[in-house]
Amino acid sequence: MRGVWIATVANIDFPSKQGLTSAEQQQEIVQLLDDLASNNINCIIMQVRPTADAFYPSPLEPWSHWLTGQQGKSPFPFYDPLDFIINQAHKRCMEVHLWLNPYRVTMNENINSLSKDHLFFKNKNIFVKYGNKYYFDPGLDQTRKFLNTVVKDLVERYDIDAIHFDDYFYPYPEGKADFPDGQTFKNFPRGFTNKADWRRNNVDMIIGELQNTIKSTKAWVEFGVSPFGVWRNKSKDPRGSETQAGIENYDDLYADILKWLKEGNIDYVTPQLYWEIGKKVADYRVLIKWWAENSCGKNLYIGLYASGLKVNNAAAWQKPNEIARQLALNEQIEQIDGAMFFSARPFVSNLQGLNDTLRSNYYKYPALNPINRNIEGKFSAQVQNLAMVKDSKNTVLVWNKNQITEDGTQTAYYVVYAFKGKKIGDMNAPENIIAKTQDNMLNLNSLKQSLHGRYTFVVTSVNRFRIESQASKPLQNNIK
Repeated sequence: MRGVWIATVANIDFPSKQGLTSAEQQQEIVQLLDDLASNNINCIIMQVRPTADAFYPSPLEPWSHWLTGQQGKSPFPFYDPLDFIINQAHKRCMEVHLWLNPYRVTMNENINSLSKDHLFFKNKNIFVKYGNKYYFDPGLDQTRKFLNTVVKDLVERYDIDAIHFDDYFYPYPEGKADFPDGQTFKNFPRGFTNKADWRRNNVDMIIGELQNTIKSTKAWVEFGVSPFGVWRNKSKDPRGSETQAGIENYDDLYADILKWLKEGNIDYVTPQLYWEIGKKVADYRVLIKWWAENSCGKNLYIGLYASGLKVNNAAAWQKPNEIARQLALNEQIEQIDGAMFFSARPFVSNLQGLNDTLRSNYYKYPALNPINRNIEGKFSAQVQNLAMVKDSKNTVLVWNKNQITEDGTQTAYYVVYAFKGKKIGDMNAPENIIAKTQDNMLNLNSLKQSLHGRYTFVVTSVNRFRIESQASKPLQNNIK
């Protein structure tokens, strides 16, 4: 897995500013995806619901002001940004994971910035103010019901690969102020006498319900969570990590990640390990080992702080390239299935030569997204009738396009392998992949690498469960 978060809140990554025309927004997305594709990135995590709003035409929530400058105002000329992003990403054989914030409604206390059609004005009783922000009350059945409706709408209407939550469950503590859900706890204790346990149960319930909502709608769509990097310090729990973090998922954000992993309520976990190797209170080396040992067999992707190459002033981050050192450590641990980077902008500016590091070393060749071990899928259909068509200018591989099937095993993309010589070589060696494509053809003249001499070609298909088919019958030919 080689994922990149595209943050829309506060216009971190997209769009570059509010109020761009539709054409300008589309141009930015195309350029951003091209930049990521040039680094062999195979997944984007697109933030489409930063503050109970939408980067798509939603029947439930207003257009985001981060997109158009005014909440509730649609893009002009009208288009569906999410549909455009999905089509462009899939065209580049990148997965699209939709990143939603479950509870946050505002980034400040100015409720006048909300659209008059916002749910806040229709049912104020399900919202609370904490610090200078407004949130859904996680203890209410109405909150869970609404979130499930939002997610079901997205999964039904869009051709997505995953739903993704980050680290914001109950909000990070605001000093010593307690989250204002005392009355909700009193009214709906559900048998709990300890408020912290009740809060964790509130989050447990929404996670479990969302998994059921997603899988009952489209079985191949994953549910992933990217939590704060420390579940719990060992000083507080013998199962915890050898860290001294001031914030813990379990105690402060009421997110019991280990429970969700053990019970299979999430399909992958991406802990945000945004600290350097050797950091005293939260050592990257210690934490990747802890998460590898506690991922319960689920897919584990490490959240890497690419933006730290610019904003982190610690010595390790100023000595190129901390991210490369972390990737090298990841390769030593078998349970780590890849990485996700926060966020997209460092790839555009090539911070500390990040792109050069990936292109020349870690991501030099394409990669297939790993099969998810929490989801049972079917094999993809074998590619048929591989052939080569030549004329005076072009040499083109062609094959039959796989038909979409009823059981969800439609083709996501094809993988084209080329082996020097007269036989099939190692299909697990990424250097033998010459292309991934949604088309049922490949113009060999368009490849960056030049092919000369006799080659053996095979093509496979990869379905929406990420399961690769058997290879097609091989085709041998001389390339001049």
